[in-house]
Amino acid sequence: MKIIVPATSANMGPGFDCLGVALKFYNAIDIQPSKFFSVSVRGEGARFLKTKNGNAFLNIFYKTYKRLTGADGAFRFRFENNIPLSRGLGSSSAAIVSALSAAYLTAKVPLDKRLILNEALTYEQHPDNITPATFGGFCVCAVEEAEVVFSRVRLEDRLRAVVTIPDKPISTRLSRNVLPKKLKIEDATFNIARSSLLTAALLTKDYDLLRAACEDRLHQAIRMRFLPELFEVQKTAFEAGALSSSLSGSGSSFFHLAKDGDDALKIALALRKGFPSFRTEIFEFDALGAQVS
Repeated sequence: MKIIVPATSANMGPGFDCLGVALKFYNAIDIQPSKFFSVSVRGEGARFLKTKNGNAFLNIFYKTYKRLTGADGAFRFRFENNIPLSRGLGSSSAAIVSALSAAYLTAKVPLDKRLILNEALTYEQHPDNITPATFGGFCVCAVEEAEVVFSRVRLEDRLRAVVTIPDKPISTRLSRNVLPKKLKIEDATFNIARSSLLTAALLTKDYDLLRAACEDRLHQAIRMRFLPELFEVQKTAFEAGALSSSLSGSGSSFFHLAKDGDDALKIALALRKGFPSFRTEIFEFDALGAQVS
């Protein structure tokens, strides 16, 4: 079988741990029965993802497969990894969702995406990446009694994501550890208002609201200090016409929303010129999430 899972951009500014969107930018895993365990990796992480100890997919796959079947099994895995590691584009969530999906299918258990999503919470406690990775689209998520409760909408086809991928990572664990443990009520209110406004703007297609709606007081500025160039990346994107511009997950990538392909190209060219050592790509939005063939 072949499984593809999309990259995701989470938080989207004020939606800390609750908003996320899927991109047409995929990791693919091909799995075949084999007499012997074997792994080949192309793309991101090719140098160090060839063993069970260093590969989250393999750890989760074999743990789940044995739980379902009682057997270890022997398979040939071929990974085509496009999602950069430690860049805030959901590489970990893609590994988790694809591993669980693969384990259920190879164990001949019907694939239930809601079951996969809720099991993914065991490995990733924040649903803003695993939900769009599983179901696609723009997702508003919460966790209720160890289950993900979410609403999903397909974004307009004309919209584009412009993603700036720096040449340096930001550690999710480190960047989360430096966040404040207590919040001022006005800062919490600020983010609730912006997160609600951002969701409403995308649902009603009132995109002029997005620039104000993507502002944040909880996490972005603190995380961006690990790579100060990101403040200029955001400024450049807005000057070039971005509807919104926000740190992707915990970074270091930056997500910019464009109203169409022409605007996306204009934004991308400005960012490529201003930050030649960073990678800037244009993506459409994925509406299907994890897929199996």
